[in-house]
Amino acid sequence: MNNTFYNENNRSGLKRADFQTTINGKATDLFILTNESGTEAAITNYGGALLAVMVPDKNGQYANVVQGHDCIENVINSQEPFLSTLVGRYGNRIAHGKFLLNGTEYALTINNGPNSLHGGPTGFHARVWDAEQTSRQSLHLHYLSADGEEGFPGNLDVTVVYTLTDQNELIITYTATTDKTTLVNLTHHAFFSLAGLADPTPRVDNNIVTINADFFTPVNEVAIPTGEIAKVEGTPMDFRTPHTVGSRIDDNYEQLQLGRGYDHCYVLNKREAGTLSFAAKCVEPNSGRSLEVYTTEPGVQIYTANWHNGFEGAHGATFPARSAICFEAQHFPDTPNKGHFPSCVLKPGDTYHQITIYKFGVEA
Repeated sequence: MNNTFYNENNRSGLKRADFQTTINGKATDLFILTNESGTEAAITNYGGALLAVMVPDKNGQYANVVQGHDCIENVINSQEPFLSTLVGRYGNRIAHGKFLLNGTEYALTINNGPNSLHGGPTGFHARVWDAEQTSRQSLHLHYLSADGEEGFPGNLDVTVVYTLTDQNELIITYTATTDKTTLVNLTHHAFFSLAGLADPTPRVDNNIVTINADFFTPVNEVAIPTGEIAKVEGTPMDFRTPHTVGSRIDDNYEQLQLGRGYDHCYVLNKREAGTLSFAAKCVEPNSGRSLEVYTTEPGVQIYTANWHNGFEGAHGATFPARSAICFEAQHFPDTPNKGHFPSCVLKPGDTYHQITIYKFGVEA
């Protein structure tokens, strides 16, 4: 493990010693990425969890805009196990934890009502990744997911690279190969709080959101897509023009009531599948901080932390319901059971590839 770039006097106030332990013979650690303007991203190789992103507001004041914890024990035991972590092998839900692949039915661990969620309870978020910080601005993570892990077929060899550019972009690049036909749907579950973490962290009601999507995937009462690709037009799901999160989140609209708010996959407008294009934008007007999301993925799950309960995070910050917004770039939920959704199948000899960019800025 290479970690020669750590700076004890980092903006996040996180300490390397607080993230060093050994789990099943593998060492965990804290890694700090920094760019020339002073922006920082703090990451642990336990689950690839993003612990902090330190960016300035319109007055030049830095704050952490990602919900996380300040020691490895709290990351491992978090009330929200996917708090700003990598997610795999399959981000989002698979109905009843079952799917057919090449005529064989596979059964996954059930961990969300009747469904499998985010790769199961010991998915990629709960694994120690091999880590090498190759420069002040780049961290390489690697994990070999064994055949049969959480019920998925094939040995899946995964590499994830975090790069913090001088343009305040956090670029996440994913690649994966397999020795047996399998499913792959990777994402990052960053919980963004652009106002900055606090006690309590402010709700995201005032966040102004734009989503580059004419359609979304409606869900049933257990958050599994019905299979319909529905128009956002004329509904509270329509963010094609900027709207605040809170302006319609409590509308008398079944899709919002089912999940206590937004928790839906948007079908991104793409001229060509797999191209890197604009997905969404979020602006927090009080601080002026902005976030733009670009991805090669066909969808982005918007989640407004509806099930947060005020639990404690880094440096005494607390995270109430709706105190964050997630932009999880991914394929659609329950894809293996919806033949008309873009496929998540990965075959031997092929390479899974995804790029997602979170670009931070300031608007006056």
